[in-house]
Amino acid sequence: MRSLSKLCIAICSSSILLLSGCQSLTQPQKPIVTPQVQDENNFNLQGKIGVRTPQQSGSAFFTWAQQQDEFDIELTGILGVGKTQIQGKPGEVTLNSAKTGLISATTPEELLEKATGWQAPIMHLTYWVQAKPATQNAQIIKDENNRLKQLIEDGWTVDFSYNDAQMLPNKLLLKQPLAEDKENRITMVIQNR
Repeated sequence: MRSLSKLCIAICSSSILLLSGCQSLTQPQKPIVTPQVQDENNFNLQGKIGVRTPQQSGSAFFTWAQQQDEFDIELTGILGVGKTQIQGKPGEVTLNSAKTGLISATTPEELLEKATGWQAPIMHLTYWVQAKPATQNAQIIKDENNRLKQLIEDGWTVDFSYNDAQMLPNKLLLKQPLAEDKENRITMVIQNR
């Protein structure tokens, strides 16, 4: 039902944009110059995520809605099998799935450790999906278009890929080196923003 309502909103929004675009072609107006301010802590992403550790690997489709400090992430397997819901607000994060039941924690990092046994700077992802470092200590490399190409931050190396001249990445590859030339690896492909 939730996917159906999102689809309806998307169709309605597209129709409104199309109609307003046609209206501006038939009724030219003076351009209004207003500064474009993007609220970086409000976004919606859809895509696919893959995780590979020395002990396990898997992938899922994701939908991520971020509103300031609150988020709602839905993970599903192929054909919607194995749905997992992760919700968070300051001081409270929950994960709910048929496999694990309800798990609660105070931070996303604590929740990840409880659910999987490994650590990752989950809160940094909010910045990384926007091609920004999360801390001032990050080591960054930019490409010829002045976009973030790679960063090293809190024990992770993140490689960014872009579609054409887009300024926001469509793919992130996160690697955490481990002992004995092993690594934790997360591949995140963003299909819709």
